[in-house]
Amino acid sequence: MTERIKVSNQFSPSESIVLYHGDCLKLLKAIPDNFIQLIVTSPPYNIGKQYEKKLKLSKYLEQQALVIKECARVLSDNGSICWQVGNYVEDGFIVPLDAVLYHIFADLDLKMRNRIIWHFEHGLHCSRRFSGRYETIMWFTKSENYTFNLDPVRVPQKYPGKKYFKGPKSGQYSCNPLGKNPSDVWIIPNVKSNHIEKTEHPCQFPVELIERLILSMTNEGDWVFDPFLGTGTSIIAAIRHKRKGAGAETLEKYAQLAQSRIQQELAGNLKTRPMNKPIYDPVLYKNSLTSSPWDKGKPVDQYVLLEKKSRKQRYKVK
Repeated sequence: MTERIKVSNQFSPSESIVLYHGDCLKLLKAIPDNFIQLIVTSPPYNIGKQYEKKLKLSKYLEQQALVIKECARVLSDNGSICWQVGNYVEDGFIVPLDAVLYHIFADLDLKMRNRIIWHFEHGLHCSRRFSGRYETIMWFTKSENYTFNLDPVRVPQKYPGKKYFKGPKSGQYSCNPLGKNPSDVWIIPNVKSNHIEKTEHPCQFPVELIERLILSMTNEGDWVFDPFLGTGTSIIAAIRHKRKGAGAETLEKYAQLAQSRIQQELAGNLKTRPMNKPIYDPVLYKNSLTSSPWDKGKPVDQYVLLEKKSRKQRYKVK
C-alpha cells in the first residue's frame, strides 16, 4: 500500500481504509451482513477516563450489548471477534469486565476460543490491593470453520537445541524450526511514558498486539474493523499487513490523531515497536536506577552474574 490510497469517512465495500468520526453503531449500519473477517477493539472500561462518561455498570453493559450484537451481524462465518478489556473499578473493588461481558457473546451463539492474558510491567501502583498488570482479550468465533494461521505469529523457541530422548525420532530436534506457539499469555509492553508509540491518548493499544491478532486470524485482503478506534492502531496494523481497515471514533481530537498516524503509516514513516522485540531486561543494564543503594559494599552475587551472562547470550546483547 502507498500514501496515495484514500482514507474514506464513509463505509463502502469498494474502499480500503475507512475512518469514521462518529458513533460506531451508525458506521455498523452501513456494513453488510457477514462481511468483516476480524473485529478487534478495546472498548471504554467505564472507569471515568477523559474520553468516556462513567455509567452504572448495568447501563454500560446494555450499551456494549448493542455494539456487540451489531458486530456479530457483520462478522463473516469464518471470522473472529477479539474484545480486549480490563476491570471496572468501583469504591476500591473490581469487576472483571470479561466475566460480565461473556454471556453477551455466548447469547449470540459466539464461541470462545481463547481468553488471552496480555501482561505488561508498567501501570498505576495500588496501596490496598496488588497492582494490576494484565488485561484480557476474549477471542470468539462465529463457527467451527474459522481462520487461524499459527506460523506467522510463532515466537522463538526457548530450547531450540532440544532433541527427542527416545522413540523413533530419538536424537532428532523436537522443536518446530519456525518457532513455538506464543501461548495464551502475551508479554507485550503497554504504551506508557517513553514508549515510541505514545500519544496524548491515555489508553493506547500497542501496534504489535494487534499485529499478532491480524496475522493469525485474517488473510491478505481481508477486512479488519474496530468500533472504538482511538488513535487508529487497528487500521495501522491492518495496513501494515495488506489488509483493509475500518473504524469509528467519536472524539474529534482522537479521530484527527488517528488520521495523522494512518497517513504516516501509508507513507512508511510511522515509528512503532517491532513485533517480537525482546522485552527490556534491567538485569542486563546496570545503572543508577537498577543499582540498589542499600547493596553497596555487599559481596557480588555470583548467581546474578551467571544469570546476566545467560540472558545476554539468549538475547544476543553485546
